[in-house]
Amino acid sequence: MKNKILLSSPHMGGSEQKYIKEAFDTNWIVPMGENINRFENDLEEYIGCNSKISCVSSGTSAIHLSLVLAGVKRNDEVICQSMTFSASANPILYLGAKPVFIDSEQDTWNMCPIALEEAILERISLGIKPKAIIVVHLYGMPAKIEAIVAISQKYKIILIEDSAESLGSSFKGRKCGAFGDYGILSFNGNKIITTSGGGALICKTSEQKNKAVFLATQAKDDAIHYQHSEIGYNYRMSNVLAGIGRGQMEVLDKHISLRRDNNEFYQNLFKNIKGVKVHKEFSPDYFSNHWLTCITIDEKISNFNKDELSFVLNKDNIESRPLWKPLHLQPIFSSYKFYGKDICENLFNTGLCLPSGSNLSKDEKSRITNAIKLF
Repeated sequence: MKNKILLSSPHMGGSEQKYIKEAFDTNWIVPMGENINRFENDLEEYIGCNSKISCVSSGTSAIHLSLVLAGVKRNDEVICQSMTFSASANPILYLGAKPVFIDSEQDTWNMCPIALEEAILERISLGIKPKAIIVVHLYGMPAKIEAIVAISQKYKIILIEDSAESLGSSFKGRKCGAFGDYGILSFNGNKIITTSGGGALICKTSEQKNKAVFLATQAKDDAIHYQHSEIGYNYRMSNVLAGIGRGQMEVLDKHISLRRDNNEFYQNLFKNIKGVKVHKEFSPDYFSNHWLTCITIDEKISNFNKDELSFVLNKDNIESRPLWKPLHLQPIFSSYKFYGKDICENLFNTGLCLPSGSNLSKDEKSRITNAIKLF
C-alpha cells in the first residue's frame, strides 16, 4: 500500500522543541508563561493594526468568547455564513442564541454582501435586530470584507471574522482577522501553522483582551479566596503548546509560500482539462494563503463529476474531500432561517478539496499528476 497523501498534515519547522524544552526547564507547564506571552506578541506583530491577541484552546472557544464579549444572549440572532465548518456556528447555540444563515457569492465562495443586507433588513423589519455577524475567509480566501464591514457599520452590528483558515491572507495588504470587531484564528493540526490544538481571539483593545483572558481562566475575581461573579471557561492555551506556536511562527511565511505554490501546481495540472476550475483570487486586491486548494467540476463539460475523481484519487491513497456542506443543509441547523439562492449548495455539489500541505513533496505531486492524468 502506498503512503497516504493527506489534505493537510502538520509541518514542523525544527525549532518547536527548543521552546517546549524551555517550558519544561522552567516548570511552566500551565496556561501561563513566557511562551504564551511571546506567541501572542508575535501574532500581534504579524496581524498588525494594533491587534490585541489572546491565545486559547481552540478556534471554536475563540468564537464562543467573541460572542460573549459581543453581549450575545439567549434568543438573540447571530448572522453566520452558511458555507463553513460547523464550529463557526456551534457557539451560537452554546449561548442559546439563534443562527441566521447567509449564502455565498461566486467570486470568493464567502458570505454574499447582498444576501447579508437583505437578511438584516428583513430581521429588523420583524423587530429582531441581529446581535453579531460571523463572516468566514473560507479555505484561506478573503471574503468581500470591505463591503461586509460597511454593512456591519451601517447597521451597527458587531462583526466577527472567522479567520481560522486564513492566517496570512490579506485584502489590500491588510491581514484577515484585523477588519472586524473580533477575529478568530485556529492552530488545529491541519492548519497552516499548528500548536497541536489551539486558537486565538483577536481584539481591538487591551481591555477586550484582558476580559477574554479573564473569561478563559474560569472568571476568577481578584480575591484571595476563589470567588466568581461571572460564568467562566477553561479555555486558556497551555504554555507548552504555545511553545510549538512560537516555533511555527518562524516558518509561517515559508508555509504560505509553499501552499501558494501548490495552488499554482494545480492550476497548471488542470489548465487543459475542460470543465475544471481551480479556485484562486479573482482580483489583485485579494491575497490567499491557499490553505487548501479546491476545484469545481462542471460535469456537463468535463463528462465526469467530483465523486468519480475523488474515487480514483482515494483508490491511489490520495485524500480528497468535498467542500464544506452548507450549514443550513445540516440536520442540526436545518430549522433556522437562510437567505440567498443556491450558490453554496452548488459549490458543495461540484467542489473538491485536494492535498495542499506545505510539506507536499515532489514525489507526491507526481503521484497526484499521474493519477489525474490517467483518469
